[in-house]
Amino acid sequence: MRGPDIQWYVILSAILFSVGALGVMLRRSPLIILLSVEIMLNAANLLLIAFSRLHGREDGQIFAISVMAVAASEVVVGLGMIVAMGRRHVDLDVDKLRTLRG
Repeated sequence: MRGPDIQWYVILSAILFSVGALGVMLRRSPLIILLSVEIMLNAANLLLIAFSRLHGREDGQIFAISVMAVAASEVVVGLGMIVAMGRRHVDLDVDKLRTLRG
């Protein structure tokens, strides 16, 4: 069984990426922005894996795993910052977060 053609993966990835980009541009909550960036990275990973499967190589899958590791570390740092700001009762509006104060 071969599975769906590459066009379906490209279409699904484009839809996921556009949903993530809209989430980054339209939302003000830092948590939603982090989730939207994760959706965009997963769309890129889907394309990497689809094209590596199309060409019969493992390069795209290895690169997708490394992107997942970087995304996981990004989420850990981002969630840590959100929790720290929440404990200090800082307003979590992205438009108001212009400078980092110690």
